[in-house]
Amino acid sequence: MTPRRAFWLSSPLGRLWRGIATAISFSVFGLGGLLLGGLLPLLTVSMRDGERRQRLARRIIHHAMRGFLQLMRGLGVLDYRLHDCQRLQRPGLLVLANHPTLIDVVFLIALIPHADCVVKGRLARNPFTRGPIRAAGYITNNEPQGVLDAARESLAKGNALILFPEGTRSVPGRSLKFRRGAANIALRTPCDITPVLIDCQPSTLTKGEPWYHIPAQRVMLNLKVLPDMAPEVSRTQEQDEPEAPLSRDARELTRQLAGTFATQLERFQQAIAEPDSPHQA
Repeated sequence: MTPRRAFWLSSPLGRLWRGIATAISFSVFGLGGLLLGGLLPLLTVSMRDGERRQRLARRIIHHAMRGFLQLMRGLGVLDYRLHDCQRLQRPGLLVLANHPTLIDVVFLIALIPHADCVVKGRLARNPFTRGPIRAAGYITNNEPQGVLDAARESLAKGNALILFPEGTRSVPGRSLKFRRGAANIALRTPCDITPVLIDCQPSTLTKGEPWYHIPAQRVMLNLKVLPDMAPEVSRTQEQDEPEAPLSRDARELTRQLAGTFATQLERFQQAIAEPDSPHQA
């Protein structure tokens, strides 16, 4: 983007335009969800193999999300920089990411060709999202044990499983608070963890924030894929505690993951804030 256009988008008139462009983007997303919900069953109806149908649906959704990101960037709603994200092209990844904004999952699905993800049950009932979710076979979090079984099965098929350990969007200014669900899955699958850091400046579409709260500056998202890490637990508790070993390990791994993400995210934010940092490229 040219400096002149960037300056205009930060002006009062540019902010008004970004509000209009954001409304256009949300409308396109909603209508696109309805359209995909109707088209995907028709496009895959001739396939008897349910797994092939799901893989085709996920591939179509992947390309739709890539197009949606290009739309938002072209309209001036946001811009983004990707760091080491080519590592997300590998099969069978257990992707854990922090969750600062509503559109994090859009970016990850756009970057991962055969992404599976755990979604909230209410999204599977939402008229704008239920069609694509059902066609792609995304996992809903209605039943915890069912999520664990479905996650193991999905990873065994070579899918990349996207999880947000926070369970909901981050609250700006507060420390990351992870839940145990991601750790429980990591400890029960043979995959290493692929951590993804997401930084959004200025913050937007956070928990409880309506879409029409338009930031004064154009939004910039930076995504960085860290090296894989084994879900190993460094125990800091006494071994004779009555808690079940897996439950204890999940609690400890959750604590360690939250600490790792907090430290790495702070370093990442400092790096991209430096004028001559390679992360600015």
